Amino acid sequence: MITNLDQLDLNATYSYADYLKWQFEERVELIKGKIFKMSPAPARRHQRISGRFHAALFNFLDNATCQVYHAPFDVRLTLRKSDTTNRIYTVVQPDICVICDTTKLDDKGCIGAPDWIIEILSPGNSQVEMKNKFEVYQENGVKEYWLAEPTTETIFVYVLNEEGKYIGLHPFTTADVLTSYILPDFKLNVADIFKD
Repeated sequence: MITNLDQLDLNATYSYADYLKWQFEERVELIKGKIFKMSPAPARRHQRISGRFHAALFNFLDNATCQVYHAPFDVRLTLRKSDTTNRIYTVVQPDICVICDTTKLDDKGCIGAPDWIIEILSPGNSQVEMKNKFEVYQENGVKEYWLAEPTTETIFVYVLNEEGKYIGLHPFTTADVLTSYILPDFKLNVADIFKD
């Protein structure tokens, strides 16, 4: 039984089956089979920003088919084509995700790509982690991906095109009102997200 993160080889490749057996308290994500440690607890500002996103989407989606979830919430992605067992090698916990196909939901979280993911950058995010998440979300067909940068109070929006590649829109700042690609009636004042 694995009860401590130190018992694992951080250079090894792990699957979701391995992830389910781990009994330690540290929060981790698996990205393409590699372990990425998560911050023990996000900073207060990160939590407030996440709460604002979640509240706005929760209220907007009340009585809708689409559902919104916030971390910790397991999203299982990336089936390796060369693996005949169809083992899952990516388990992420996005800050916010919206799932419109409720057949993807089970008691453990979401299996398959959410329609929309919002990640909030924090000092603990590594460049490798962010690059890998961008690639995994794109490869798995996450239709819309927002990246919130609290330091500059900017939101970067990526929308999946017909070729399955992200198109980056111009950065949105506190002077802007954002709308969602997948939920066109949803409007969000960027300044409201970042206010103290």
